[in-house]
Amino acid sequence: MEIAEVGAYNGTRFDWTGFITGVTLEQGGHTFCVPESLTAGQGSGGMGLCNEFGISRAIGYEEAEAGEWFPKPGVGLLQKQNDDPYAFYGEYPLLPFTINEEVSQSSITYTVEPMECRGYSMKLVKKITLNEDRLDISYTIENTGQKPLRIEEYIHNFVGIDGAAVGADYELRLPGALRIAAPESSYTENLLRVSGNSLTWADQPDRPFYCRLEGWENAGVDYYWELVHKPSGAGIRESGDFAAERIALWGEKHVISPEVFIDITILPRHSKGFSRSYQFFTS
Repeated sequence: MEIAEVGAYNGTRFDWTGFITGVTLEQGGHTFCVPESLTAGQGSGGMGLCNEFGISRAIGYEEAEAGEWFPKPGVGLLQKQNDDPYAFYGEYPLLPFTINEEVSQSSITYTVEPMECRGYSMKLVKKITLNEDRLDISYTIENTGQKPLRIEEYIHNFVGIDGAAVGADYELRLPGALRIAAPESSYTENLLRVSGNSLTWADQPDRPFYCRLEGWENAGVDYYWELVHKPSGAGIRESGDFAAERIALWGEKHVISPEVFIDITILPRHSKGFSRSYQFFTS
């Protein structure tokens, strides 16, 4: 597993801690992580397994006046520039959080120290543990402020197995009777093929695609999704200890990104934890 140094990614979108840029399965030498864009300088700098807090609603943004600051967990305090809605891809002045690291042979723990901002304040502890063919990520968020925290988090899984192009060789499986919802265009609707609990691609994409995935909500299975590259038999499976709020799918010609969202509320002087696990395998 390869993890970028804190600050190597210095944007205002993704969590700076545990920015996983590479995973290699020793059995077969299979690789899983790819960049968001194959063209240098394009995109928002995402790569591999990197998470984001508050893609659709930034904490304290709406009530902030232009020029005031609002917190982006795992990043720092961002400055609101005008009365436009928050844009996760926007550029905002930044005061980074202080981040401490503790490293052992099989794990790394990040502690993001609190910084008070208009009544909002939080302490984030994230631990990443490598256990044979499984990668475990645990989070604990403590509300150290005076206002409730409503926090939305997901991992933007930038996956391309062995660098193989997206197409019919890939199969994405979810529990339940899978269905596509809210496709961003007719292009996405025509590109994706669903049968039972599996999804594949009619052709190699030539532009980005995006949709929500539904039908998994009441399946009662202990994983969120599984992606397999059929010619190699290599795959990746994500599970966790929380009920997903929603699951989305984004990608383009070289990358597939299933996104599992969690939505939690934390009252002042309270804390909450959750975890995700990734298993990497080959047949």
